[in-house]
Amino acid sequence: MFKKILIANRGEIALRIIRTCREMGISTVAVYSTADKDSLHVRFADEAVCIGPPSSLESYLSIPKIMAAVEITNADAVHPGYGFLAENGDFAEVCTEYGVKFIGPSAEMIRKMGDKITAKETMIKAGVPVVPGSDGLIKNPAEGVKIAEEIGFPVIIKATAGGGGKGMRIVWEASEFEEQCELAKKEAKASFTNDGVYIEKFIEEPRHIEFQIIGDQFGKVIHLSERDCSIQRRHQKLVEEAPSPFMTKPLRKKMGAAAVKAGTAINYEGVGTVEFLVDKYKNFYFMEMNTRIQVEHPVTEEVIDHDLIKEQIKVAAGIKIEGKDYIPMMHAMECRINAEDVYKDFRPSPGHITSFHSAKGHGVRVDTHVYAGYSVPPYYDSMIAKLICRAQTREECIKKMKRALDEFVIEGIKTTIPFHKKLMLDERFLSGNFHTGFINEFDLGEEEG
Repeated sequence: MFKKILIANRGEIALRIIRTCREMGISTVAVYSTADKDSLHVRFADEAVCIGPPSSLESYLSIPKIMAAVEITNADAVHPGYGFLAENGDFAEVCTEYGVKFIGPSAEMIRKMGDKITAKETMIKAGVPVVPGSDGLIKNPAEGVKIAEEIGFPVIIKATAGGGGKGMRIVWEASEFEEQCELAKKEAKASFTNDGVYIEKFIEEPRHIEFQIIGDQFGKVIHLSERDCSIQRRHQKLVEEAPSPFMTKPLRKKMGAAAVKAGTAINYEGVGTVEFLVDKYKNFYFMEMNTRIQVEHPVTEEVIDHDLIKEQIKVAAGIKIEGKDYIPMMHAMECRINAEDVYKDFRPSPGHITSFHSAKGHGVRVDTHVYAGYSVPPYYDSMIAKLICRAQTREECIKKMKRALDEFVIEGIKTTIPFHKKLMLDERFLSGNFHTGFINEFDLGEEEG
């Protein structure tokens, strides 16, 4: 087992990893930018190293600075968390060259799944269903229109190096294609320094359902059931739950087998997520694979009663996976609490937190790095907490979530708590009858008080 792990991340996920390491008797090193000097992950780690100014490029995305911190602290492993360098093949490769264990898949696995065209080709060979689309990158708009007409409109243009909804455009008819293609390429270039795009059939009113998988160094891959992530805004998830209210036993069996096939096809090591689009007829299609721990991993932890970070560390240390594919017997739900003003188009709302009281009680969990007196910096992702509830049934879980949201108080900044409160009262959400476009039809109403 590792003696010291450096966490190449910040915020709640860094704190989450530190807690598990403490329970496992592993020392931890936090890295931080000057903007995060007062963050809890800095306080709770055994050692902390400042790696630069607030800019991510000069701190959390700087491989040389992080590796310098590894060297001076003599860490023998690096946990990348999610975001930043978590799915950066170069970073994984550098760690290996330094003789430091990257807690995650190999550089080759990351690259194979990180490029969406390569990932799609890999899934086709593995026999995993994929969305109909172009065979590779489109060379020009004229070629794109021809392919789109063969597939049938609507289609979606996607950046091959994409993520977070960047470089994506839905095209409803041929006359719009050239303009939308250029916009997608420009955004992709700006976001990923790669303007390559491809085309897929646009699945109308889909569910976004993902399967948690874990693979060890000995070729075994299992799945830990699904999460429904269909409540999202501009491709950014807001609420996740397990099991999916849309799921049936036969569908879970088919999708779970496909997720395991996906992991097995690349000899996957570590925890990962295979994401699918599912249409209203329960046809499912591979969308992408995230080769890291997910923001929403607590949802799965709550229904399987296992620490996924611990499992991730054990696999990285060469310990075999025990157990088999899992079917959830409980229901869990996560609401992402972001520092955003939901009444002003979810505009980021950084600033000083004057009062903070997190929800508590049976079946209620809060993962956060903030506290009363903490100042939310404007430089990073706006998520400041995750509220997770667990109960015997979906109905009970929603009731618990309502109570927990009422109890959750954050003052001094705007948050997404008002959105979640209203969502928990929405009849369509309560019935489980929703899809990825749900938020476009959701009436938030007027701001109270």
